[in-house]
Amino acid sequence: MSRQRVVVTGMGAITPIGNDVNEFWGSLISGVSGAADITYFDASKFKTKFACEIKGYNPEDYFERKEARKMDRFAQYALVSVDEAIKDSGLNVDSLNKNKSGVIWGSGIGGLKTFQDEVLSFGDGNGTPRFNPFFIPKMISDIAPGMISIKYGFRGPNFATVSACASSANAITDALNYIRLGYADVMITGGSEAGVVKASIGGFNALHALSTRNDDPKTASRPFDKGRDGFVMGEGAGALILESHEHAKARGAKIYAELIGAGLSADAFHITAPHPEGLGAIAVMNNCINDAGVNPNKVDTINMHGTSTPLGDVAETMALSSVFGEHLYEMNINSTKSMTGHLLGAAGAVEAISSILSIKNNIVPPTINFETADKKIDSKINFTFNTAQKRTVDYAMSNTFGFGGHNACLMFSRFD
Repeated sequence: MSRQRVVVTGMGAITPIGNDVNEFWGSLISGVSGAADITYFDASKFKTKFACEIKGYNPEDYFERKEARKMDRFAQYALVSVDEAIKDSGLNVDSLNKNKSGVIWGSGIGGLKTFQDEVLSFGDGNGTPRFNPFFIPKMISDIAPGMISIKYGFRGPNFATVSACASSANAITDALNYIRLGYADVMITGGSEAGVVKASIGGFNALHALSTRNDDPKTASRPFDKGRDGFVMGEGAGALILESHEHAKARGAKIYAELIGAGLSADAFHITAPHPEGLGAIAVMNNCINDAGVNPNKVDTINMHGTSTPLGDVAETMALSSVFGEHLYEMNINSTKSMTGHLLGAAGAVEAISSILSIKNNIVPPTINFETADKKIDSKINFTFNTAQKRTVDYAMSNTFGFGGHNACLMFSRFD
C-alpha cells in the first residue's frame, strides 16, 4: 500500500512573543525576547525569578467565565491555538467525515497548576477532602484533545502524547502516520503547556536546569553561547491542521508545506542529561531523513532543540556534525528558544510552525543573545546569530528532545 502524502493547511499559535501566528512570526524574525520577571506569582524566594509568559492573555476574551474556570491554562491555550488553525485552514467542519477526522495533542505536564492549587488547598485544611469536582478533568493531559474533539465533533483517532519536551513533536508524528496509513483524512495536532507555576519553576530549579540570570532576563536564553546557564521557562501552544494531499486538493485548500518525514529515538542513557556523544540525536535525525527519503545534503535549515543548557547544546551540535558532515557548514542552524524560552511539551509544535514559515518566506529566524563563542562548539557552523537571514528554504527540520531521553525530529518541504 502506497503512503498518502500529508500536507499542512492551517496553523495557530499563542506564545510569549505573539498571541497568534502572524504576531509570533513577526517577533521571531525581529529577534524579540519574551523573557521578563514572573508576574503570575511572587517569585522573590525562587532561584529563578523570570520566565517567558504569554502577554495580555485574558481567558474571557476567548471563553465564557464559567467555562474558563473548568479548564487549566494548558487546555485553554490548546483551544485558542486550534481555533486559529481551523479558521486559517478554511475547513468546513460540518462537511467533513467526522469519523476520519481526529485529534492528537501533546503536553508534557498537563494541568500542573490545577494539581498544585488543589493539593495546597487540601494541605491548608483540616484533612477533610474538599476537592473541586473538575480537579481531575482539568489536570489530565488528555483533556485537551478530548475538549478539542468535543468542540468540533471529530470522532477519529483521539489521544494525548506525553514525552516531556518532545510531546508535541511526537503528536505530530503520530498524526502524520495515521493519515499516511489511511486511518484519517484530517488531523488536528500540536501541543500546549502552562509551566510558569510555582511547582514547575521550583522543580526545575532543584534540577539546576533553569537559567538564574535574574539581572538580565531578556538575554538569559542564549543557546550555543559560552555564558549559557540553563533554559528559560516558557508557555503556550501551537496547532497544525494536517490533511492527506488528496483531501486538501479536493477542497482547494491552500497548502503551507508538506510534512515529508518524522523520526523517533531514545538516548537510553540518563533521566535528564543528554547522551554525551549525541547518539540518540544522531539516530533521530537519521530516522527522520530516511523516513523522508531525502538526501541530507538537501536540508537547508534545522531549528535545533537548543535549550541553552551547558550539556545539551554541545551534544546536539556534535550530532549535527555526524549526520551532515561538511554540508552542515552550508546550512542555517537556529534555536527559536532564544526568543520564546522553552515551551516544554508545546515546543515541538511551535517550532514546527517556525520551520514551515521559513519555507514559506525564505528566511531563517535568528538565535539571539550570542556574545561569546564556546570552544566546545564548532564556530564554523552558521547558527544565524542575532539577525534573521534570508535564503532559499526548500527543506526544514526541527528537533525536540525530552527528559527521559525521548527524541523526535520532523522534516517539512516546499510543496510542489
